[in-house]
Amino acid sequence: MSAVDRIEWLAVPSPLPSGPLAVGVTGQGVAAVQFLAAEVPAGAPRCADPHRADAVTQAFAAYFAGHSRGWTLPLDWRLVGTEGQRTVLETLYRTVGYGETVTYGRLAERSGAFADLAGSPGLAARAVGQMMGNNPLPVVVPCHRVVAADGLGGFGSGRVGLDVKRWLLTLEGWLAPTLDWDGPG
Repeated sequence: MSAVDRIEWLAVPSPLPSGPLAVGVTGQGVAAVQFLAAEVPAGAPRCADPHRADAVTQAFAAYFAGHSRGWTLPLDWRLVGTEGQRTVLETLYRTVGYGETVTYGRLAERSGAFADLAGSPGLAARAVGQMMGNNPLPVVVPCHRVVAADGLGGFGSGRVGLDVKRWLLTLEGWLAPTLDWDGPG
């Protein structure tokens, strides 16, 4: 397996309620982001390129500090499951900016990936919800910005996941900080 194809991992500090992130990188870009990862996945190769590791670590640090509103890291979409999921995730990445949100149903519509479900918008919205739950690039491909029509909606990893979603949406100014907010000033 060439260096371009191999996924190597690094631990990235984060102020999220889930703790540090494990970030998988290749010669093409960031391929995966995992929550609840105090360490890189067991037995996984560690990122050997200090320049790549520094670029990833600095990009996440700038975002979490509130200094960066966009991502300039290249992405490697290889872990996206289906063509439809990639269409939806790329639409999210391109069209829903920092501090903005979109509903599951509106993202389904906007992506054009659900023409066969045109008469069933609820099914398309649920399909988008499942795709967000299987997003291999959370935070960078901002599934936290996808909300339910009647509220916040879900986020993976149960209660910790919802706390992460709230934290990210508060960082981006979509939610007002609570008294216990521990993010950047």
